Amino acid sequence: MEATPITTPRSSTQSIQNPPESVIEIWGGTPLSGHIPVSGAKNSALVVLGGALLCSQTCRIRNIPDLMDIGRMTSVLEALGLSVDRNGDTLDIDGSHVSHSKAPYDIVSKLRASFFVIGPLLARLGVARVPLPGGCAIGARPVELHIRGLQALGAHVHMDHGVVHAYVPGARGKLKGAKIYLDYPSVGATETLMMAATLAEGETVIENAAKEPEVVDLANFCRAMGAKIRGAGTSAITITGVPSLYATDYSIIPDRIEAGTYLVAGALTRSEITVGPVDPDHLAPLLSKLRETGSTVELEDGNNIRISPGERVVATDIQTLPYPGFPTDMQAQFMALLTLAEGNSMVTETVFENRLQHVAEFNRMGADIKVKGDSAIVRGVAQLSGAPVTGSDLRASAALAIAGLAATGKTTLYGLHHLDRGYEKFEEKLRNVGARLQRVPLSEADSAAQPTPSTVTDSQAVSAAN
Repeated sequence: MEATPITTPRSSTQSIQNPPESVIEIWGGTPLSGHIPVSGAKNSALVVLGGALLCSQTCRIRNIPDLMDIGRMTSVLEALGLSVDRNGDTLDIDGSHVSHSKAPYDIVSKLRASFFVIGPLLARLGVARVPLPGGCAIGARPVELHIRGLQALGAHVHMDHGVVHAYVPGARGKLKGAKIYLDYPSVGATETLMMAATLAEGETVIENAAKEPEVVDLANFCRAMGAKIRGAGTSAITITGVPSLYATDYSIIPDRIEAGTYLVAGALTRSEITVGPVDPDHLAPLLSKLRETGSTVELEDGNNIRISPGERVVATDIQTLPYPGFPTDMQAQFMALLTLAEGNSMVTETVFENRLQHVAEFNRMGADIKVKGDSAIVRGVAQLSGAPVTGSDLRASAALAIAGLAATGKTTLYGLHHLDRGYEKFEEKLRNVGARLQRVPLSEADSAAQPTPSTVTDSQAVSAAN
């Protein structure tokens, strides 16, 4: 494959800073109508940006959402010596001068995805120093699988004062292919090791690999740069190392979680809307469950999905699982829908142990949910009521917002630093289909009604439900 010519970057990247503290006020009860556009996949974009470190030329990456997390990831790349220029949804990344092997703590501590740079840095430079990552507090997401895999590829790795130090011994500093079995099909570990193996000597096989569409997207990006990868999307990925990678022009897949969030918003508000572009295969588990709850879901024009409400919302059970199972990133949003279902539903979270913290906030809105272990029993109610609520993580924040669209009265959503990490133009997209919501400075909100963030234990959730 020939390298795609890249023109001179046209404008500098805009650094996304923390916005002034604000809240979103939502007035429910208004049906939605129209089309909601879907941005590029956040989780794909973040890891593909990390993958650009593998290339010593300039890569153009399209369909990049304008998000706080993307701004942080580009800041990490710039701190490592790369040049990043943004024009609309396109980033030009010049990796010809990687001048640093240490990622900055102040950014990595706020963005878990920044840990992805450890694999490309090791492959490219033979050395990497990356602080342990931060991100949403949704449970333990250890990096042991990443570290053991890198060690299997020949790296020496140790942790010192919260920083992972890794280097490849020997004069050449080249990783060597290996057979790696993951104890759990971790998306992050699969992506880290796949990137590291692209420039390793020999063949690497990753068994029990994650199958998520974002893994496939990364593999396709690396292949577009000349990497030799086969089996992405299956449980066994084989990578044959190459000496170097070259420039490419690549477009990120649509965000299946953003699309799913808006589809559930349509079901919640008993509205008919279309959402797209999207790959319907990426949403198969969610679409199946939406049909079980009574919604009509149809594909239009190949890459748009129309959702229409049924006569009622029917209770159903969900259990989160690695892809192709029901995604953990859609659990909170779907629970919002089940709060209005006729009958009882069971929601079981198997991926992250702390991902039921939104239960107390739903109960604040009049839902009837009890938590037992890693499951929540949702007893459908006739109506939700607007209330002040706080999002505990990115997806919980979105779930509470769309629940507010279906509630009576006003919902005030706090904790927007989570929401801003993962949804591009969230309020604008919803307003364009008829939603009534606005962002206002915290100083203009009813400070007396501000809730404190919920830290939910089993007993607290049960008490809130009672």
